Amino acid sequence: MTMRLRHPDGSTVHLAYCTNVHPAEDLPGIHGQLSGIAARVRRLLGTERLGLGLWLSRHAAGDLLARPGELAGLRERLAALGMEVVTLNGFPYRGFHDEIVKYRVYSPDWADAERLRHTLGLAEILAALLPDDVTEGTISTLPLAWRTGWTAEKAAAVAANLDAVARGLRELAERTGKTIRLGFEPEPGCVVETTPQAARLLAGADRDHLGVCLDACHLAVGFEEAAAAAGLGLPVVKLQASCALEAPPGTQDALKAFDEPRFLHQTRSQSGFTDDLGEALAGGLPMGERWRVHFHVPLHAAPPPPLTTTAPHLRELLNALLGGPAPLTRHIEVETYTWNVLPGAPPDLAEGIAAELDWTRRQLAALGLKEL
Repeated sequence: MTMRLRHPDGSTVHLAYCTNVHPAEDLPGIHGQLSGIAARVRRLLGTERLGLGLWLSRHAAGDLLARPGELAGLRERLAALGMEVVTLNGFPYRGFHDEIVKYRVYSPDWADAERLRHTLGLAEILAALLPDDVTEGTISTLPLAWRTGWTAEKAAAVAANLDAVARGLRELAERTGKTIRLGFEPEPGCVVETTPQAARLLAGADRDHLGVCLDACHLAVGFEEAAAAAGLGLPVVKLQASCALEAPPGTQDALKAFDEPRFLHQTRSQSGFTDDLGEALAGGLPMGERWRVHFHVPLHAAPPPPLTTTAPHLRELLNALLGGPAPLTRHIEVETYTWNVLPGAPPDLAEGIAAELDWTRRQLAALGLKEL
């Protein structure tokens, strides 16, 4: 068995877990996570080949590009460990496991030439890492910028950089025969919060290379209907399988245990929003409404009652994207990066990741996909 699955139409769907859950930001650390946690996940699943959605910090990506022997060595190491990479998470730039991340995860944004440079570098790396029998890779990236400070000048800089990244990806495809597609990831609080906004962004864009990455947690926090999000006709280059935290009306005090300082936890009710969970708990949202929180929680396990998760929304999204006569995306990345900040006793990370991947495999099997 592998993390490749056959859709009923005959096409291959790739399943992976995102390595941004690991704090490594240099090449020795990345090799350590591969031979450590990732290798144990593969053994727990009993799979011949484990899919990874690799996260490379600016520092690690720069080293791989500057030292071709390191890039070739990483490819060889992946093959020796029974792992493959067809997708990268290009959203965090660096410091994703710093003591405080919050708004810094959105920098540099797409108005900054450094975001363009970093993303094209990631595309070069991914083209080199793709297995020999795979010709298409994907990269997820931030939805342009955080919404505050958005100006006409910034919008113009973003437009120029998007033209440049599409041009660079086309040139890479011509040179290597590998198509790398970039997916902008709608997220609450950003310039592109929703899939309709993404549809407007991508109107007239190079749809062979630019599309969206749908993060199920983000869509659920924004109360977007799964079928509507999947039905806009957007190129969905990747699905990030993730669940948000949900509090029924009047139960919000139970969320206090999840108000932690590292990551930003945008919180939405059916009538309002706050940028972080602490603001909502301080009176920013009405307690008489259901809340959803941008806190990625395990796919396979519910939090202690009365809290729940948006797993039903994720199942609906999987069905909308993969339950039809043809898949609307072929790359699925399980992305729960918050294991180390979950309240309670520290989890066994490898067991948790393996359980999430197994849960996702079972959802896909119910849709008729078969493991290769």
